[in-house]
Amino acid sequence: MFTELSITSNFSFLKGASHPEEYVSRAAALGMEALAIADENSVAGIVRAHARAREIARQVQERQNWDAQHGLTGPPAPSGASVRPPLYVRPRLIPAARLVFTDACPVTVLPENRAGWGALCRILSAGRLRAVKGSCDLQLSDLLERGGGVQLILWPQAQRAERGAGGWVQTAQALTRRFAGKLHIGLHPVYDGRDAERFAALTAEANRLGLPTLASAAPLMHHGARRKLADVVTAIRLGRRVDDLGRDALPNGEARLRSETEMRRLFKGFGDAVDRAYALSQRLDFSLDELRYEYPLEGTETETPTERLRRLAYEGLDWRYPSGAPEKVHRLLEHELTLIAKLKYEPYFLTVRDIVAFARSRDILCQGRGSAANSVVCYCMGITSVSPEIGTMVFERFVSEARDEPPDIDVDFEHERREEVIQHIYERYGRHRAGLCATVVHYRGKRAIREVGRAMGLTEDTISALSSQLWGFFSTRGIEAERMAEIGLDAGDRRLQQTLALVYEINGFPRHLSQHVGGFVVTEGRLDELVPIENATMEGRTVICWDKDDIETLGILKVDVLSLGMLTCIRKAFDLLKVHHQTSHTLATLPPEDEQVYDMLCRADSIGVFQVESRAQMNFLPRMKPRNFYDLVIEVAIIRPGPIQGDMVHPYIRRRNGEEAVSFPSDELGEVLGKTLGVPLFQEQAMQIAIVGAGFTPDQADRLRRSLATFKKHGNVSEFRTLFLRGMKRKGYEQDFAERCFSQIEGFGSYGFPESHAASFALLVYASAWIKCHHPGIFACALLNSQPMGFYAPAQIVRDAREHGVRVRPVCVNASFWDNTMEPDGQGGLALRLGFRQIKGLSEEDASWLTAARGNGYRSVRDVWRRAGLAPAMIARLAEADVFAGLEMSRRDALWEARALVPGAPLPLFAGDIEGEAIDEPAALLPEMTLGEEVVEDYVSMRLTLRAHPLALLRHMLTPGPCGEAGQIRASGGDI
Repeated sequence: MFTELSITSNFSFLKGASHPEEYVSRAAALGMEALAIADENSVAGIVRAHARAREIARQVQERQNWDAQHGLTGPPAPSGASVRPPLYVRPRLIPAARLVFTDACPVTVLPENRAGWGALCRILSAGRLRAVKGSCDLQLSDLLERGGGVQLILWPQAQRAERGAGGWVQTAQALTRRFAGKLHIGLHPVYDGRDAERFAALTAEANRLGLPTLASAAPLMHHGARRKLADVVTAIRLGRRVDDLGRDALPNGEARLRSETEMRRLFKGFGDAVDRAYALSQRLDFSLDELRYEYPLEGTETETPTERLRRLAYEGLDWRYPSGAPEKVHRLLEHELTLIAKLKYEPYFLTVRDIVAFARSRDILCQGRGSAANSVVCYCMGITSVSPEIGTMVFERFVSEARDEPPDIDVDFEHERREEVIQHIYERYGRHRAGLCATVVHYRGKRAIREVGRAMGLTEDTISALSSQLWGFFSTRGIEAERMAEIGLDAGDRRLQQTLALVYEINGFPRHLSQHVGGFVVTEGRLDELVPIENATMEGRTVICWDKDDIETLGILKVDVLSLGMLTCIRKAFDLLKVHHQTSHTLATLPPEDEQVYDMLCRADSIGVFQVESRAQMNFLPRMKPRNFYDLVIEVAIIRPGPIQGDMVHPYIRRRNGEEAVSFPSDELGEVLGKTLGVPLFQEQAMQIAIVGAGFTPDQADRLRRSLATFKKHGNVSEFRTLFLRGMKRKGYEQDFAERCFSQIEGFGSYGFPESHAASFALLVYASAWIKCHHPGIFACALLNSQPMGFYAPAQIVRDAREHGVRVRPVCVNASFWDNTMEPDGQGGLALRLGFRQIKGLSEEDASWLTAARGNGYRSVRDVWRRAGLAPAMIARLAEADVFAGLEMSRRDALWEARALVPGAPLPLFAGDIEGEAIDEPAALLPEMTLGEEVVEDYVSMRLTLRAHPLALLRHMLTPGPCGEAGQIRASGGDI
């Protein structure tokens, strides 16, 4: 037998030419019992290989069950609808990594046990944390000091690493002293006609050192057909064209995964090396399934996690319901606490609660959402402000014994202050116990065309032309010739055809690791013994090398610490309400179900309102006519590609308006779809349809859910289509209904929106709408102070505020601050004073100096320069923004004075006369700016104006059309 112990996948970025999953599938087809994915200084891809190995094992089990059910023992029958599943060998994944040192030959490290895996992770962490992101600085001493519980393979044929390091013999001797009996010398062919000679020399030297040899094909690809792609990724990595690779190109397609027969042919005369590779694999029985995630247990020294969670939940119950909680809520709370205790998830909820408690202690507004966030437990502990009485969500859908995985809670924080929370997590748990998840950046569309095109030597004009047809190529394969003809390219050009084929092939390949938007992994023990940790690009952050799908596969806790601009806006609005109206509000204490708020939304008066400010939502609001909170939940979820693709929007509106009878295909689906009038709108409903309507087992439904989560990466959701349609037909549902249901599920694959998320977002919709409805000036002020965010530019926000009766005052050198502020308008109300942040190119630091030195006010441009110490260029920016208008200076006069300021010139106190005579410069008579010029300069300097709408300057040139003027149309009840 033979086991390949040194596989390079495409997670050795731009070096390997095959996915880890492809190696596992190929190994199964070759009859290989085990294989080791050993990427260069990385274990980023092994979870995917592990998941594929488990999937093949499941398929083998299904085949065996099929055999037992039908009493068959012979070979598989031909493929068909009711035949035995295909026959596979169950390949076992051996986790490993190939360490490349700066002072020694490369060594493949193969953990023998859990301790060996921890040692490997700490070695990789040491090298990664020593270098910038994407690099690894490893010395042999890292392995000698931290290694333990591992088997090693030394690769003396890596001549580049060997040069200047004293040769591989010295490395072998150093490792032998530390790892006696666990070091092997690796042999692999290079296909230059001298392999046998090289094997003999290395074997002789290994025998002299008393070290065993073992064989490897050192594959860079799972199949020889990937040779061209292997050269392309090499060219991309080296920044060269494929034609210029020279010796860096593969000489042939032999560096592939090989069977035992091929290996014995290649190592003829050295068969013991092949056998030893298999023998070593038999001693390596460590599996990633042995990794046990331990939840952090801070704050539980005097009470168990169960006791602490129960205490905090009931304290929160008294806080949320000061007049006493309803009996229904009491029952739900007890039910949830019992289930959480049974599954031992208390530390998860406590960890999230502690993070949220820190944020609240710093007055950082936050809101939880996710599969388990909208529960009584989370409501009582302040993780979410959505009442559990909203909707009909069932806790078991998210926390259940069947799923055997932790629940999901995302917490959104103010986007300007989220970093405080992130650094708190690092400080509290330590960087050896907390890290952000990775995000794998894959080759998609334009990047694939651009990088492959350059490697293939295409001109930039050709690459740009191909990129312009991106959607045409990737959505309508088979008509490439027509697309290229449309953009003036020769579809028969051989190099162009090769490039396009390689673009399709590389699509979906990992390009590099990036940082997840906020997914934190927090552990009780050392995180760097569970997975390697490395530096992020952003200073002060560290990340792990696995993404959210990988940690979900291994059942590891992830808490999403996300940012949301609207939370910043709402927090600032609450602060302004407290200052100017002496009223304190939280998300949970806003007056509920305000009729005026819903009236405003029904008019689509929603500029700046969270989630419903897009043109699509504004078009839908008057049709939806929301009148209660749950209507907002549906409003948030329905204008999404999933429901739109599944043609669920119009049927829902027709049923809501009474234009179509509400009907259900069956009573059992009626229970699933009742609250949405028989139309599936939420991701949970799509999953329930699969279980109830198509007869999916919990395991099948879970695999369908996972495939939905990775739809954009792998597109494997369609493999469930036949099973789904067959199940619906078996239960008596019409083909058309089944097709529409599956189309809905496919839509959710890319843009699914769960009801739990919609409920959390709906609360922010209501909160932002309530502030806009009752305090439009404060809402506009907070929105401007929270930019950039949303759909609308400051000019549109200001214009909308003025249409709501808000007085908006310009930026003033003596009245404005960095932020926009509210000030008395002289008539018992408040006016919005624009702040210095609206001026392009002016920094907050300069604005702080300006306001700090202002005292009782500035008297002139030179006074600002003298007292605030700003650079003349910054004062010119102020003049261009017309901030000196309050000093009765025109924009041109202020700019004239600002241009006269000379950097480094003496201050007036010390400026002497020239030969005793003062210079008296005559006043400049500058022409007055027209209104049009003022408007243009306002937009140039601040991107908004308070003077006039640009179109108003052209209105006298416009001729009313056949429908009349806009005012006449509005008066007649028409739409503009």
